[in-house]
Amino acid sequence: MNILIIENEVYLAQKVVSRLLDDGHNCDYVESVNLESLTKEYDIILLSTSIATSIVKGVIKKYAHNSIILLLVSYISDETVTNPIQDGAKDYIMKPFLMDELVRKIYHYKECRAMRRELKVLKDYFDFTMSDIDISDIIVPFSFPLLIETNFQSYADKLVFEIAKRTDLPIKFISLSASNWQKQLSSSTGKTIIYITDYHILKRNMKDQLLKQIVDKNCVLCSLESDDEFVHKKIVFNNENKSLDHSQIMSINDYIKTMVINHQARYPDTELSKKLGISRKSLWEKRKKLEIDRKK
Repeated sequence: MNILIIENEVYLAQKVVSRLLDDGHNCDYVESVNLESLTKEYDIILLSTSIATSIVKGVIKKYAHNSIILLLVSYISDETVTNPIQDGAKDYIMKPFLMDELVRKIYHYKECRAMRRELKVLKDYFDFTMSDIDISDIIVPFSFPLLIETNFQSYADKLVFEIAKRTDLPIKFISLSASNWQKQLSSSTGKTIIYITDYHILKRNMKDQLLKQIVDKNCVLCSLESDDEFVHKKIVFNNENKSLDHSQIMSINDYIKTMVINHQARYPDTELSKKLGISRKSLWEKRKKLEIDRKK
């Protein structure tokens, strides 16, 4: 990491620099600050509040957005701690301090920043992939167990994340295609939403056994097939457009309907029928049978 130490106590600064260099970091040290001369980017800034308040404020304003600023303070007051933290500093450490304590804080905030960045990327990706799925008209019951019947896994996924958000509970994912799903289920705690996928692959007797196990748990099950014998709350949430989803095997008719709807604006019927491996007459018959509207 690139670390800047701003400290007017030379002996303390030298100790800090020596320790951080030993840990493999790049360190710059300044005793008196000229804001205009600070042109480098830093991961961490160790900022003494013993220097002029205006300089402290200027450094925080310049670096708080991209750098982690830790205050080195001799005493606690609004001027040395409260105001700088309100301006954007992350934390403080009281002098004198153990070097191990300072290093611990540095790594703690480094890990926190990395986690926040990763979470933002994951959230942005989730929002991007789910942006076309509208759940505004879905009335979600908050009682468990709950079955979501859908023709697309991603539809159930979005509903489960919405339930987790509203209940402020974490999610544990269990696929019934995994050989150890029963062990995973038995180790799950009550303060978690247990999201169980592939419910449709179980035979009836195994479904009954599963329902007995989850009767007192916060479970949401996902099935890609209908189940008229499910006795608890159920939501049916399908994608009527039936875009291609690799999480399930489509019927021949569903596949042809999907391809025609998605590509009829791009190809004339003669070429489209060739790509589907059927005659133009068969394509016409499929349009009529599957009620595929022709786009002008």
